[in-house]
Amino acid sequence: MIKEKLTKCARVITALVTAVALQTIIFGASAQAQPGLNKSAGAVFAMTNATKGNEIVTYARASDGTLTRLNHVEKTRGLGQGVDTDTQGPLRLSPDNRFLYAVNPGSDNISVFEVRGTQLKFLQIIPAGDQPLSLTIHGNLLYSLDGSVVGNGIRGFRIAPDGTLTELPNSFRMLSSPIAVPGEIKFSPDGQTILVTQKTTNVLLTPQNAIDAFAIGTDGYASAMPIRNASFGLRPFSLAFRNDDKLVVVEAFNAAQNLSAASSYQLNADGTITAISGSIPNGQTDVCWVLISNDGRYVYAANFGSGTISSYSLSPSGSLTLLNGAAASLGAMSQPVDIDVSADGHYLYQLLRGTGAVAALRIEADGSLTSLGLVTGGLPVADGASGLAAY
Repeated sequence: MIKEKLTKCARVITALVTAVALQTIIFGASAQAQPGLNKSAGAVFAMTNATKGNEIVTYARASDGTLTRLNHVEKTRGLGQGVDTDTQGPLRLSPDNRFLYAVNPGSDNISVFEVRGTQLKFLQIIPAGDQPLSLTIHGNLLYSLDGSVVGNGIRGFRIAPDGTLTELPNSFRMLSSPIAVPGEIKFSPDGQTILVTQKTTNVLLTPQNAIDAFAIGTDGYASAMPIRNASFGLRPFSLAFRNDDKLVVVEAFNAAQNLSAASSYQLNADGTITAISGSIPNGQTDVCWVLISNDGRYVYAANFGSGTISSYSLSPSGSLTLLNGAAASLGAMSQPVDIDVSADGHYLYQLLRGTGAVAALRIEADGSLTSLGLVTGGLPVADGASGLAAY
């Protein structure tokens, strides 16, 4: 996916201001920043990814799904990289929502926080190889994805009961291609496999477009070499699992106009994947981020180039059917990136890099999306905000 930096000329600034204004009209006025709140239904966290100091912005979630941005931010004590991470999962909550983990790609480390309602308590910052870009968690294991051009690979950490990390010695594993430009690292539901999407086509390897699979041993270590699985579509970016080992991968097709698609697969016990539905198009541009609803029935995919969210149905057998290519229209310059869902599964939250905002939407019984408003402020505009985690 090609993401050009926006210039600072008056014309572009005017366009961005207009885009924010249009979003306010479409989604409703944003909630005002408030002091820290502890009595809320949940929280949403977003990451600035700023080069001068990475920070976490917090939003209190009300029981109706609406958000209020709080007027405090937490410093990760590490550095962002300015441009977005171009990955899914740079900010992850632990499965029990007690801890928050954030990558700092500009300083090559990971920050750890304890979650106390809408408050974060800094616990640790730990070295994490070269340019950590994505995280995945299962049980007491956390794996990070190194996206440096020097060496694409994965690295393991043990999670202590207090949430802090200890690196597994000699756990770094290279991906199957030295030019992978990985999009996401993800544990399978049982924790026995890690998948990594590769966004770059390697014409010297078979298959040319791939999804790597590492076996995870009982000691927490990944296999020395991954299985190089074929991606059905071009430029597989990110993936989401259902609890029955069905998974959905979104395919950006090199940001070609209106060619975005999604494929579904079955993960097999040996680490191979079997295609179920191949490259189901959504008519949008540059799809990159994806999630499956908590009940496993619906798939939502964020289209960076179109400024939309697409919706699919996911059958019990794993078949994908497009419901609406533009289930939510967020604005032409919104640049939707990271996406997550509340712990109760009723609300979807979308980070908008282009306008420095977070959109809140309700997931209806039929899978459609209803806008609950847009929250602005606290995040950089068109300058690399990356990472969103909700509970």
